[in-house]
Amino acid sequence: MGIAELKGETGMDAPEWREGERSETSRNGGASIAMAAPATKSPAVADPEVAGKAIRRRFSAEYKRRILQEADHGGSGGIAALLRREGLYSSHLTTWRKQRKSGEIAGLAPRKRGKKPVPRNPLAAENEKLRRETQRLQKRLHQAEVIIDVQKNSATYWG
Repeated sequence: MGIAELKGETGMDAPEWREGERSETSRNGGASIAMAAPATKSPAVADPEVAGKAIRRRFSAEYKRRILQEADHGGSGGIAALLRREGLYSSHLTTWRKQRKSGEIAGLAPRKRGKKPVPRNPLAAENEKLRRETQRLQKRLHQAEVIIDVQKNSATYWG
């Protein structure tokens, strides 16, 4: 059966198949269903809930001590409520307790990351200054010796 025959029998134009429509009528009950059109994009609006870059949280030593004290006085339900209220994880408490137990009072304060600076000897600057001066004086001495040798040789040559 062709398109012209369908038109003649039904008196209607044959349906045109568009891209995205199914042509197999047996699977979908005889009706052709067009696929949903892609959603139009709204103007680029940033989600206010998502930060552009993650920020590492830093806790002061006083804050850590206060939280540990509250956790020590609260029961299991109190600790859970404390963690939810402060937005902390149980691993924070574990780490801070270990630091407190090992006597790292300074360990409760945030540490600066990276290579630690090597302490300089206070006499190193003076030592370097004297080394440069010695080098400068040795250079002048060498120049003076060369000049004296030239004068000796010229005196014997002319004399």
